[in-house]
Amino acid sequence: MREVSPKLKDYLDAFNAQIPALIAAGFKATATNAREWLTRVTREMVTDIPPIPGVWDDIVPNTGYMVPVRIYHSAPDEARPVLVHFHGGGHTAGNVSTYDPICRKIASATGHIVVTVEYRLAPECPYPAAVNDAFAVVRGIWPVLDARKIRYQREMSLIGDSAGGGLAATVMSRAQFDPGIALKRAVLIYPGLDYTLGQPSMVENAVGYLLQTSKIVWYYDLYLQNNENRRAVSPLYGDFTARMPETFVISAEFCPLRDENAAYLEKLRAAGVKTRHLHFKDMTHTFMNLENLVKEECAQVYREIGEFLNAP
Repeated sequence: MREVSPKLKDYLDAFNAQIPALIAAGFKATATNAREWLTRVTREMVTDIPPIPGVWDDIVPNTGYMVPVRIYHSAPDEARPVLVHFHGGGHTAGNVSTYDPICRKIASATGHIVVTVEYRLAPECPYPAAVNDAFAVVRGIWPVLDARKIRYQREMSLIGDSAGGGLAATVMSRAQFDPGIALKRAVLIYPGLDYTLGQPSMVENAVGYLLQTSKIVWYYDLYLQNNENRRAVSPLYGDFTARMPETFVISAEFCPLRDENAAYLEKLRAAGVKTRHLHFKDMTHTFMNLENLVKEECAQVYREIGEFLNAP
């Protein structure tokens, strides 16, 4: 029998109890309150932040939008590989500031130089703005590091959660056909990969587990405003070749995105791509942003990400 972790139960019960009262009071979902919620919960729940000696803000040139990035280097005197990070938030919420504590933990756990991307958000900047920004950083980060005289190894991997995981997967799909880009590995944490919402877990986990399917519909309608073919732009239905990077997918049982995560792994394996899968049978979407409730699970994620990225 499926059962959500008791560590999350009180939080979920309180969250779910608020929804009818908010609706009765006239609550309307907006980009503003989506952004405020994600920032608030992350700041409250992600604490015990490790010190990182090297942190810099910079800009990656891009046509139409100069992409801000924040760079974290846990050992500035050493040349380390680069890990480009794309935050979550449904393509509408989240930013570099909100994810600063998580990026510091990733940098500490992996030893990589973490470059987190302030990509443009919907609804102000719908698809493909975020994809263009993500790709610009993957292509253009090396001169930025050179200009700052940051020591690095010319080896790049990607990491992203939720919508950021979908961005990472989109970059992976395009990069496999670009001889100028070499990606070593990728980490996708409960990524959004199917914009058609066609998987069974969208129904099974539609209500009651923090991220509701109705909210995903709302996010995707803000992101895909121009009659895009949603199947064609979904990473799950893209091309898969052996040139895709070795990929680690982290999924949660009580997540509407669960089944597309599993289907994506199957397609990677069928193409001959090495994979790793960590599935939490009692977690929900966004559990990494609720760390203080599920410390052991989050510690396991950071530890296994470090092991994966630093494997020979």
